Amino acid sequence: MNSGISDKDKKIIDWKCGNRCAIPECRKELIIDSIGNDQKSIIGERAHIKGEKPTSARYDPNMTSAERNNHQNLIILCCDHHKMVDDQPNTYTVEKLLEIKRQHEKYIRESTANEVINTTFAELNVVTQYLVSKQPATSDSYKVIPPKDKIQRNKLSTVTERLIIMGMVQVGLVSSFLDRIPDIDFGNRIKIGFVTEYERLKNEIHLTGDELFDGLMEFASRNSSIFLERAAGLAVLVYLFEKCEVFEK
Repeated sequence: MNSGISDKDKKIIDWKCGNRCAIPECRKELIIDSIGNDQKSIIGERAHIKGEKPTSARYDPNMTSAERNNHQNLIILCCDHHKMVDDQPNTYTVEKLLEIKRQHEKYIRESTANEVINTTFAELNVVTQYLVSKQPATSDSYKVIPPKDKIQRNKLSTVTERLIIMGMVQVGLVSSFLDRIPDIDFGNRIKIGFVTEYERLKNEIHLTGDELFDGLMEFASRNSSIFLERAAGLAVLVYLFEKCEVFEK
């Protein structure tokens, strides 16, 4: 993992990759859950499409350092495929890697959306327990804001709008799930967690529009590589997108 990559670019690339190797025939999970008190094992690497150094594969001398470490020039690979693409630059050209990256992001997005309909209380329990675990209780109430207005005001793309529409399929399930939680502050604590993360991503990481939505998706799903959990995170985010003051009104 390269230290020259900004937190903003790490957030964007990490969410869009789904914690899986981008090579289609691989797509290996890149974060292995721990057992007991051990830490998770990260077996993935952020690779440069156009090389970072003059001796690197596909190096472009006309790029600035910021351009080289921008998320648009980064792709997530397992360690084996990172070495392979750098050892075989004639096979893995800039054009080929950009297409692999584009197709992989599409695969992650569509796979998440396709699992929304299969989301159950089990997946909602996983993501909401994570979301609420770090947040204090609050008595703030929800305020309903029409999602179409928020989509336009926040300059979200049609791609993100389609994700929101898919997530709305399970808004009723999220509501029913939260209604069954004995802790009456549970839903509000999730809300305040989203608002806090929204402010952090916006003001500290400087994300906007689709990138900000993607960052909140990462937060909502624990950046899980399990598509059902990612779908559950999408459903919770869309529920709050509609119900409370996450994103500009």
